[in-house]
Amino acid sequence: MQLNRESALRRAVELATRGDRAILGITGAPAAGKSTYADQLVTQLVAEGHQVALVPMDGYHLAQSALEELGLAAVKGAPQTFDGFGFVALLKRLKESADETIWAPRFDRSIEDSIAASIAVPPETTLVVTEGNYLLFDQVPWATGRALLDECWYVDLDDDLRHQRLEARHQLFGRSPEEAHERAFGSDEVNAKLIAATKPAADAIITLS
Repeated sequence: MQLNRESALRRAVELATRGDRAILGITGAPAAGKSTYADQLVTQLVAEGHQVALVPMDGYHLAQSALEELGLAAVKGAPQTFDGFGFVALLKRLKESADETIWAPRFDRSIEDSIAASIAVPPETTLVVTEGNYLLFDQVPWATGRALLDECWYVDLDDDLRHQRLEARHQLFGRSPEEAHERAFGSDEVNAKLIAATKPAADAIITLS
């Protein structure tokens, strides 16, 4: 199923108003625009009066100190650099414990680390939007998390434009042009191919202009 911004908004409203709490996943390759789109979608839904919370998967990045200790700093963003089991446990709580306020971590790009208990999801929340790289990954623990999502949408973007955005992002956060290029076409590209392989499993494809 293909969705544009308007039809995606209508579908999100349906999820937010169906009665019980729903969880919507938004995935896509690095720099495809999923984080920006998820934020825009939630902002629009909240402005229309819906009780919606945004809980990104990035809050479950392993701490930078842990990545360095494990020798994984160079591949930050790969599946093994996240606390996948912790993220799935959060999804389970969000789905099954809707009568309590649940606190989720947030990833802060300015310090390249996560901050615990930064995002509140109160009981009145009818739709939780989560976004991240591996929501459709078919390996443990990610596959368990996929089963907890009511829907998962894949944000698609032309690879050339995505690479440009990715290099610009790396430079914005302090990498030289050479380092940014190496990262974008190195470990980031490995991850992007893993994520692209999950596209057929999405409930909908969204092409952002």
